[in-house]
Amino acid sequence: MTAQLHFLDWLVIAAYILVLLYLGISQFKQNRTSSEQYILAGRKLSLPAFVATLVATWYGGILGIGENIYLYGIQTWFIFGLPYYIFAILFSLFLADKIRSKKTVSIPDHFRSHYSPNAGIISAVLVLILASPAPYILSLGILIKFLSGIPLSWALILATGISMSYTWFGGFNSVVKTDYVQFIFMFAGFALLLFFSWMKLGPPSTAFQEIPSGHFDPMGGKSSGYVMVWFFIALWTFIDPGFHQRTSAADSSKTARNGILTAVGFWFIFDMMTLLTGLYAKSLITTNEPMFAFVMLAQENILPPVLLGIFITGLLATLMSTVDSFGFISAVTFGRDILWRIKSPKSENQKPMHFTQSGIIAVGFLAVLLAFTIPSVIDLWFTIGTVIIPGLLIPFLLTFTSITIRPKFTSLFILLPPVFSALWLAGSSLELHSIFSLQAFYPGIFLSMILAVIFRTSSR
Repeated sequence: MTAQLHFLDWLVIAAYILVLLYLGISQFKQNRTSSEQYILAGRKLSLPAFVATLVATWYGGILGIGENIYLYGIQTWFIFGLPYYIFAILFSLFLADKIRSKKTVSIPDHFRSHYSPNAGIISAVLVLILASPAPYILSLGILIKFLSGIPLSWALILATGISMSYTWFGGFNSVVKTDYVQFIFMFAGFALLLFFSWMKLGPPSTAFQEIPSGHFDPMGGKSSGYVMVWFFIALWTFIDPGFHQRTSAADSSKTARNGILTAVGFWFIFDMMTLLTGLYAKSLITTNEPMFAFVMLAQENILPPVLLGIFITGLLATLMSTVDSFGFISAVTFGRDILWRIKSPKSENQKPMHFTQSGIIAVGFLAVLLAFTIPSVIDLWFTIGTVIIPGLLIPFLLTFTSITIRPKFTSLFILLPPVFSALWLAGSSLELHSIFSLQAFYPGIFLSMILAVIFRTSSR
């Protein structure tokens, strides 16, 4: 199945891509002065830039969100919206000032300074998995294939090449500059789709009457345990490398704190637009490809040419803003926090930037390969969150307390919980149900708490 777009729609999309490339590549010269400039935009991120880049980066799974709304309704907001607001607000109130004041470049740097060099490397491997752009590249490739009809392999290469090329030139500053444009398009696109859907199909009170009642159940037909584990997976926010990078790059602690709180407001607005348009799609469309529910709704005589192009561009922007950001974070993690730390630990000038640029190429190549093996973005979020969060969360939060871990045990403290969660998850898969009806996240996080008690040493 291929979308039918007017020439004017393609023109809007082409103009958007050209603007992105121009804005991204234009940052080339000014971002070569130092690795801090290249990775954190010189720690001069203003409040508008902070909000635009944080909001735009958070929605890379937009196709999965559309699919989940189509299948399960408002449950989507209760597992992918509300818990993240709560933990983002807590991050703003209790962690933003502390992270900004420490002036570390990355989460692995933070672990390295508080625990040990080996702990820094192990945490970098976990962050590399956490920040992989592969699922978002897959989503973007699938959307490009749907729009153009080209083979998925070429769509993935095109998605990766465009989204990560300008970050090679301009680093984080290119990500921020392009996020301004992507922020505008993602909100404009869904605002147009919601407005025209409301005008043509009527208000929700009448348009949603034929939708199954289960779509208005917060559980969406799932068990409370399933929904609850998603709530805990939202603890991802505390160790999200995108949050850490933007907080470290802010021009002040106040900017970071207020920027996150402002971003929560924009996330709520965007979530309500996607939720309502997803329900409009459910009321109008019958499909066995719910991943494309938003696009199908837009094409059902809802949006005319040009406006349809703006909406499609909004979808592309929502995905690309996450691909370039997570791709860049993964490149920093792979190039600087792993390769550079292993090969050149004493060099602090431009060499980290060169390793990061090499990392962009390597991460892009690996992400394309991994994208072929990922069946579902939502399943991947669940698996990664279940396994990786237990290894990073407690060790990260303890660095802001007086509790210390004995140096010889710091690597085990970070490594054992994700290994335990992964084994539990594998065992659950073999049994075709969760062992003792317990999701793998809980054993991992419980083990991390136990190890914190066993390995702790005297207060600072």
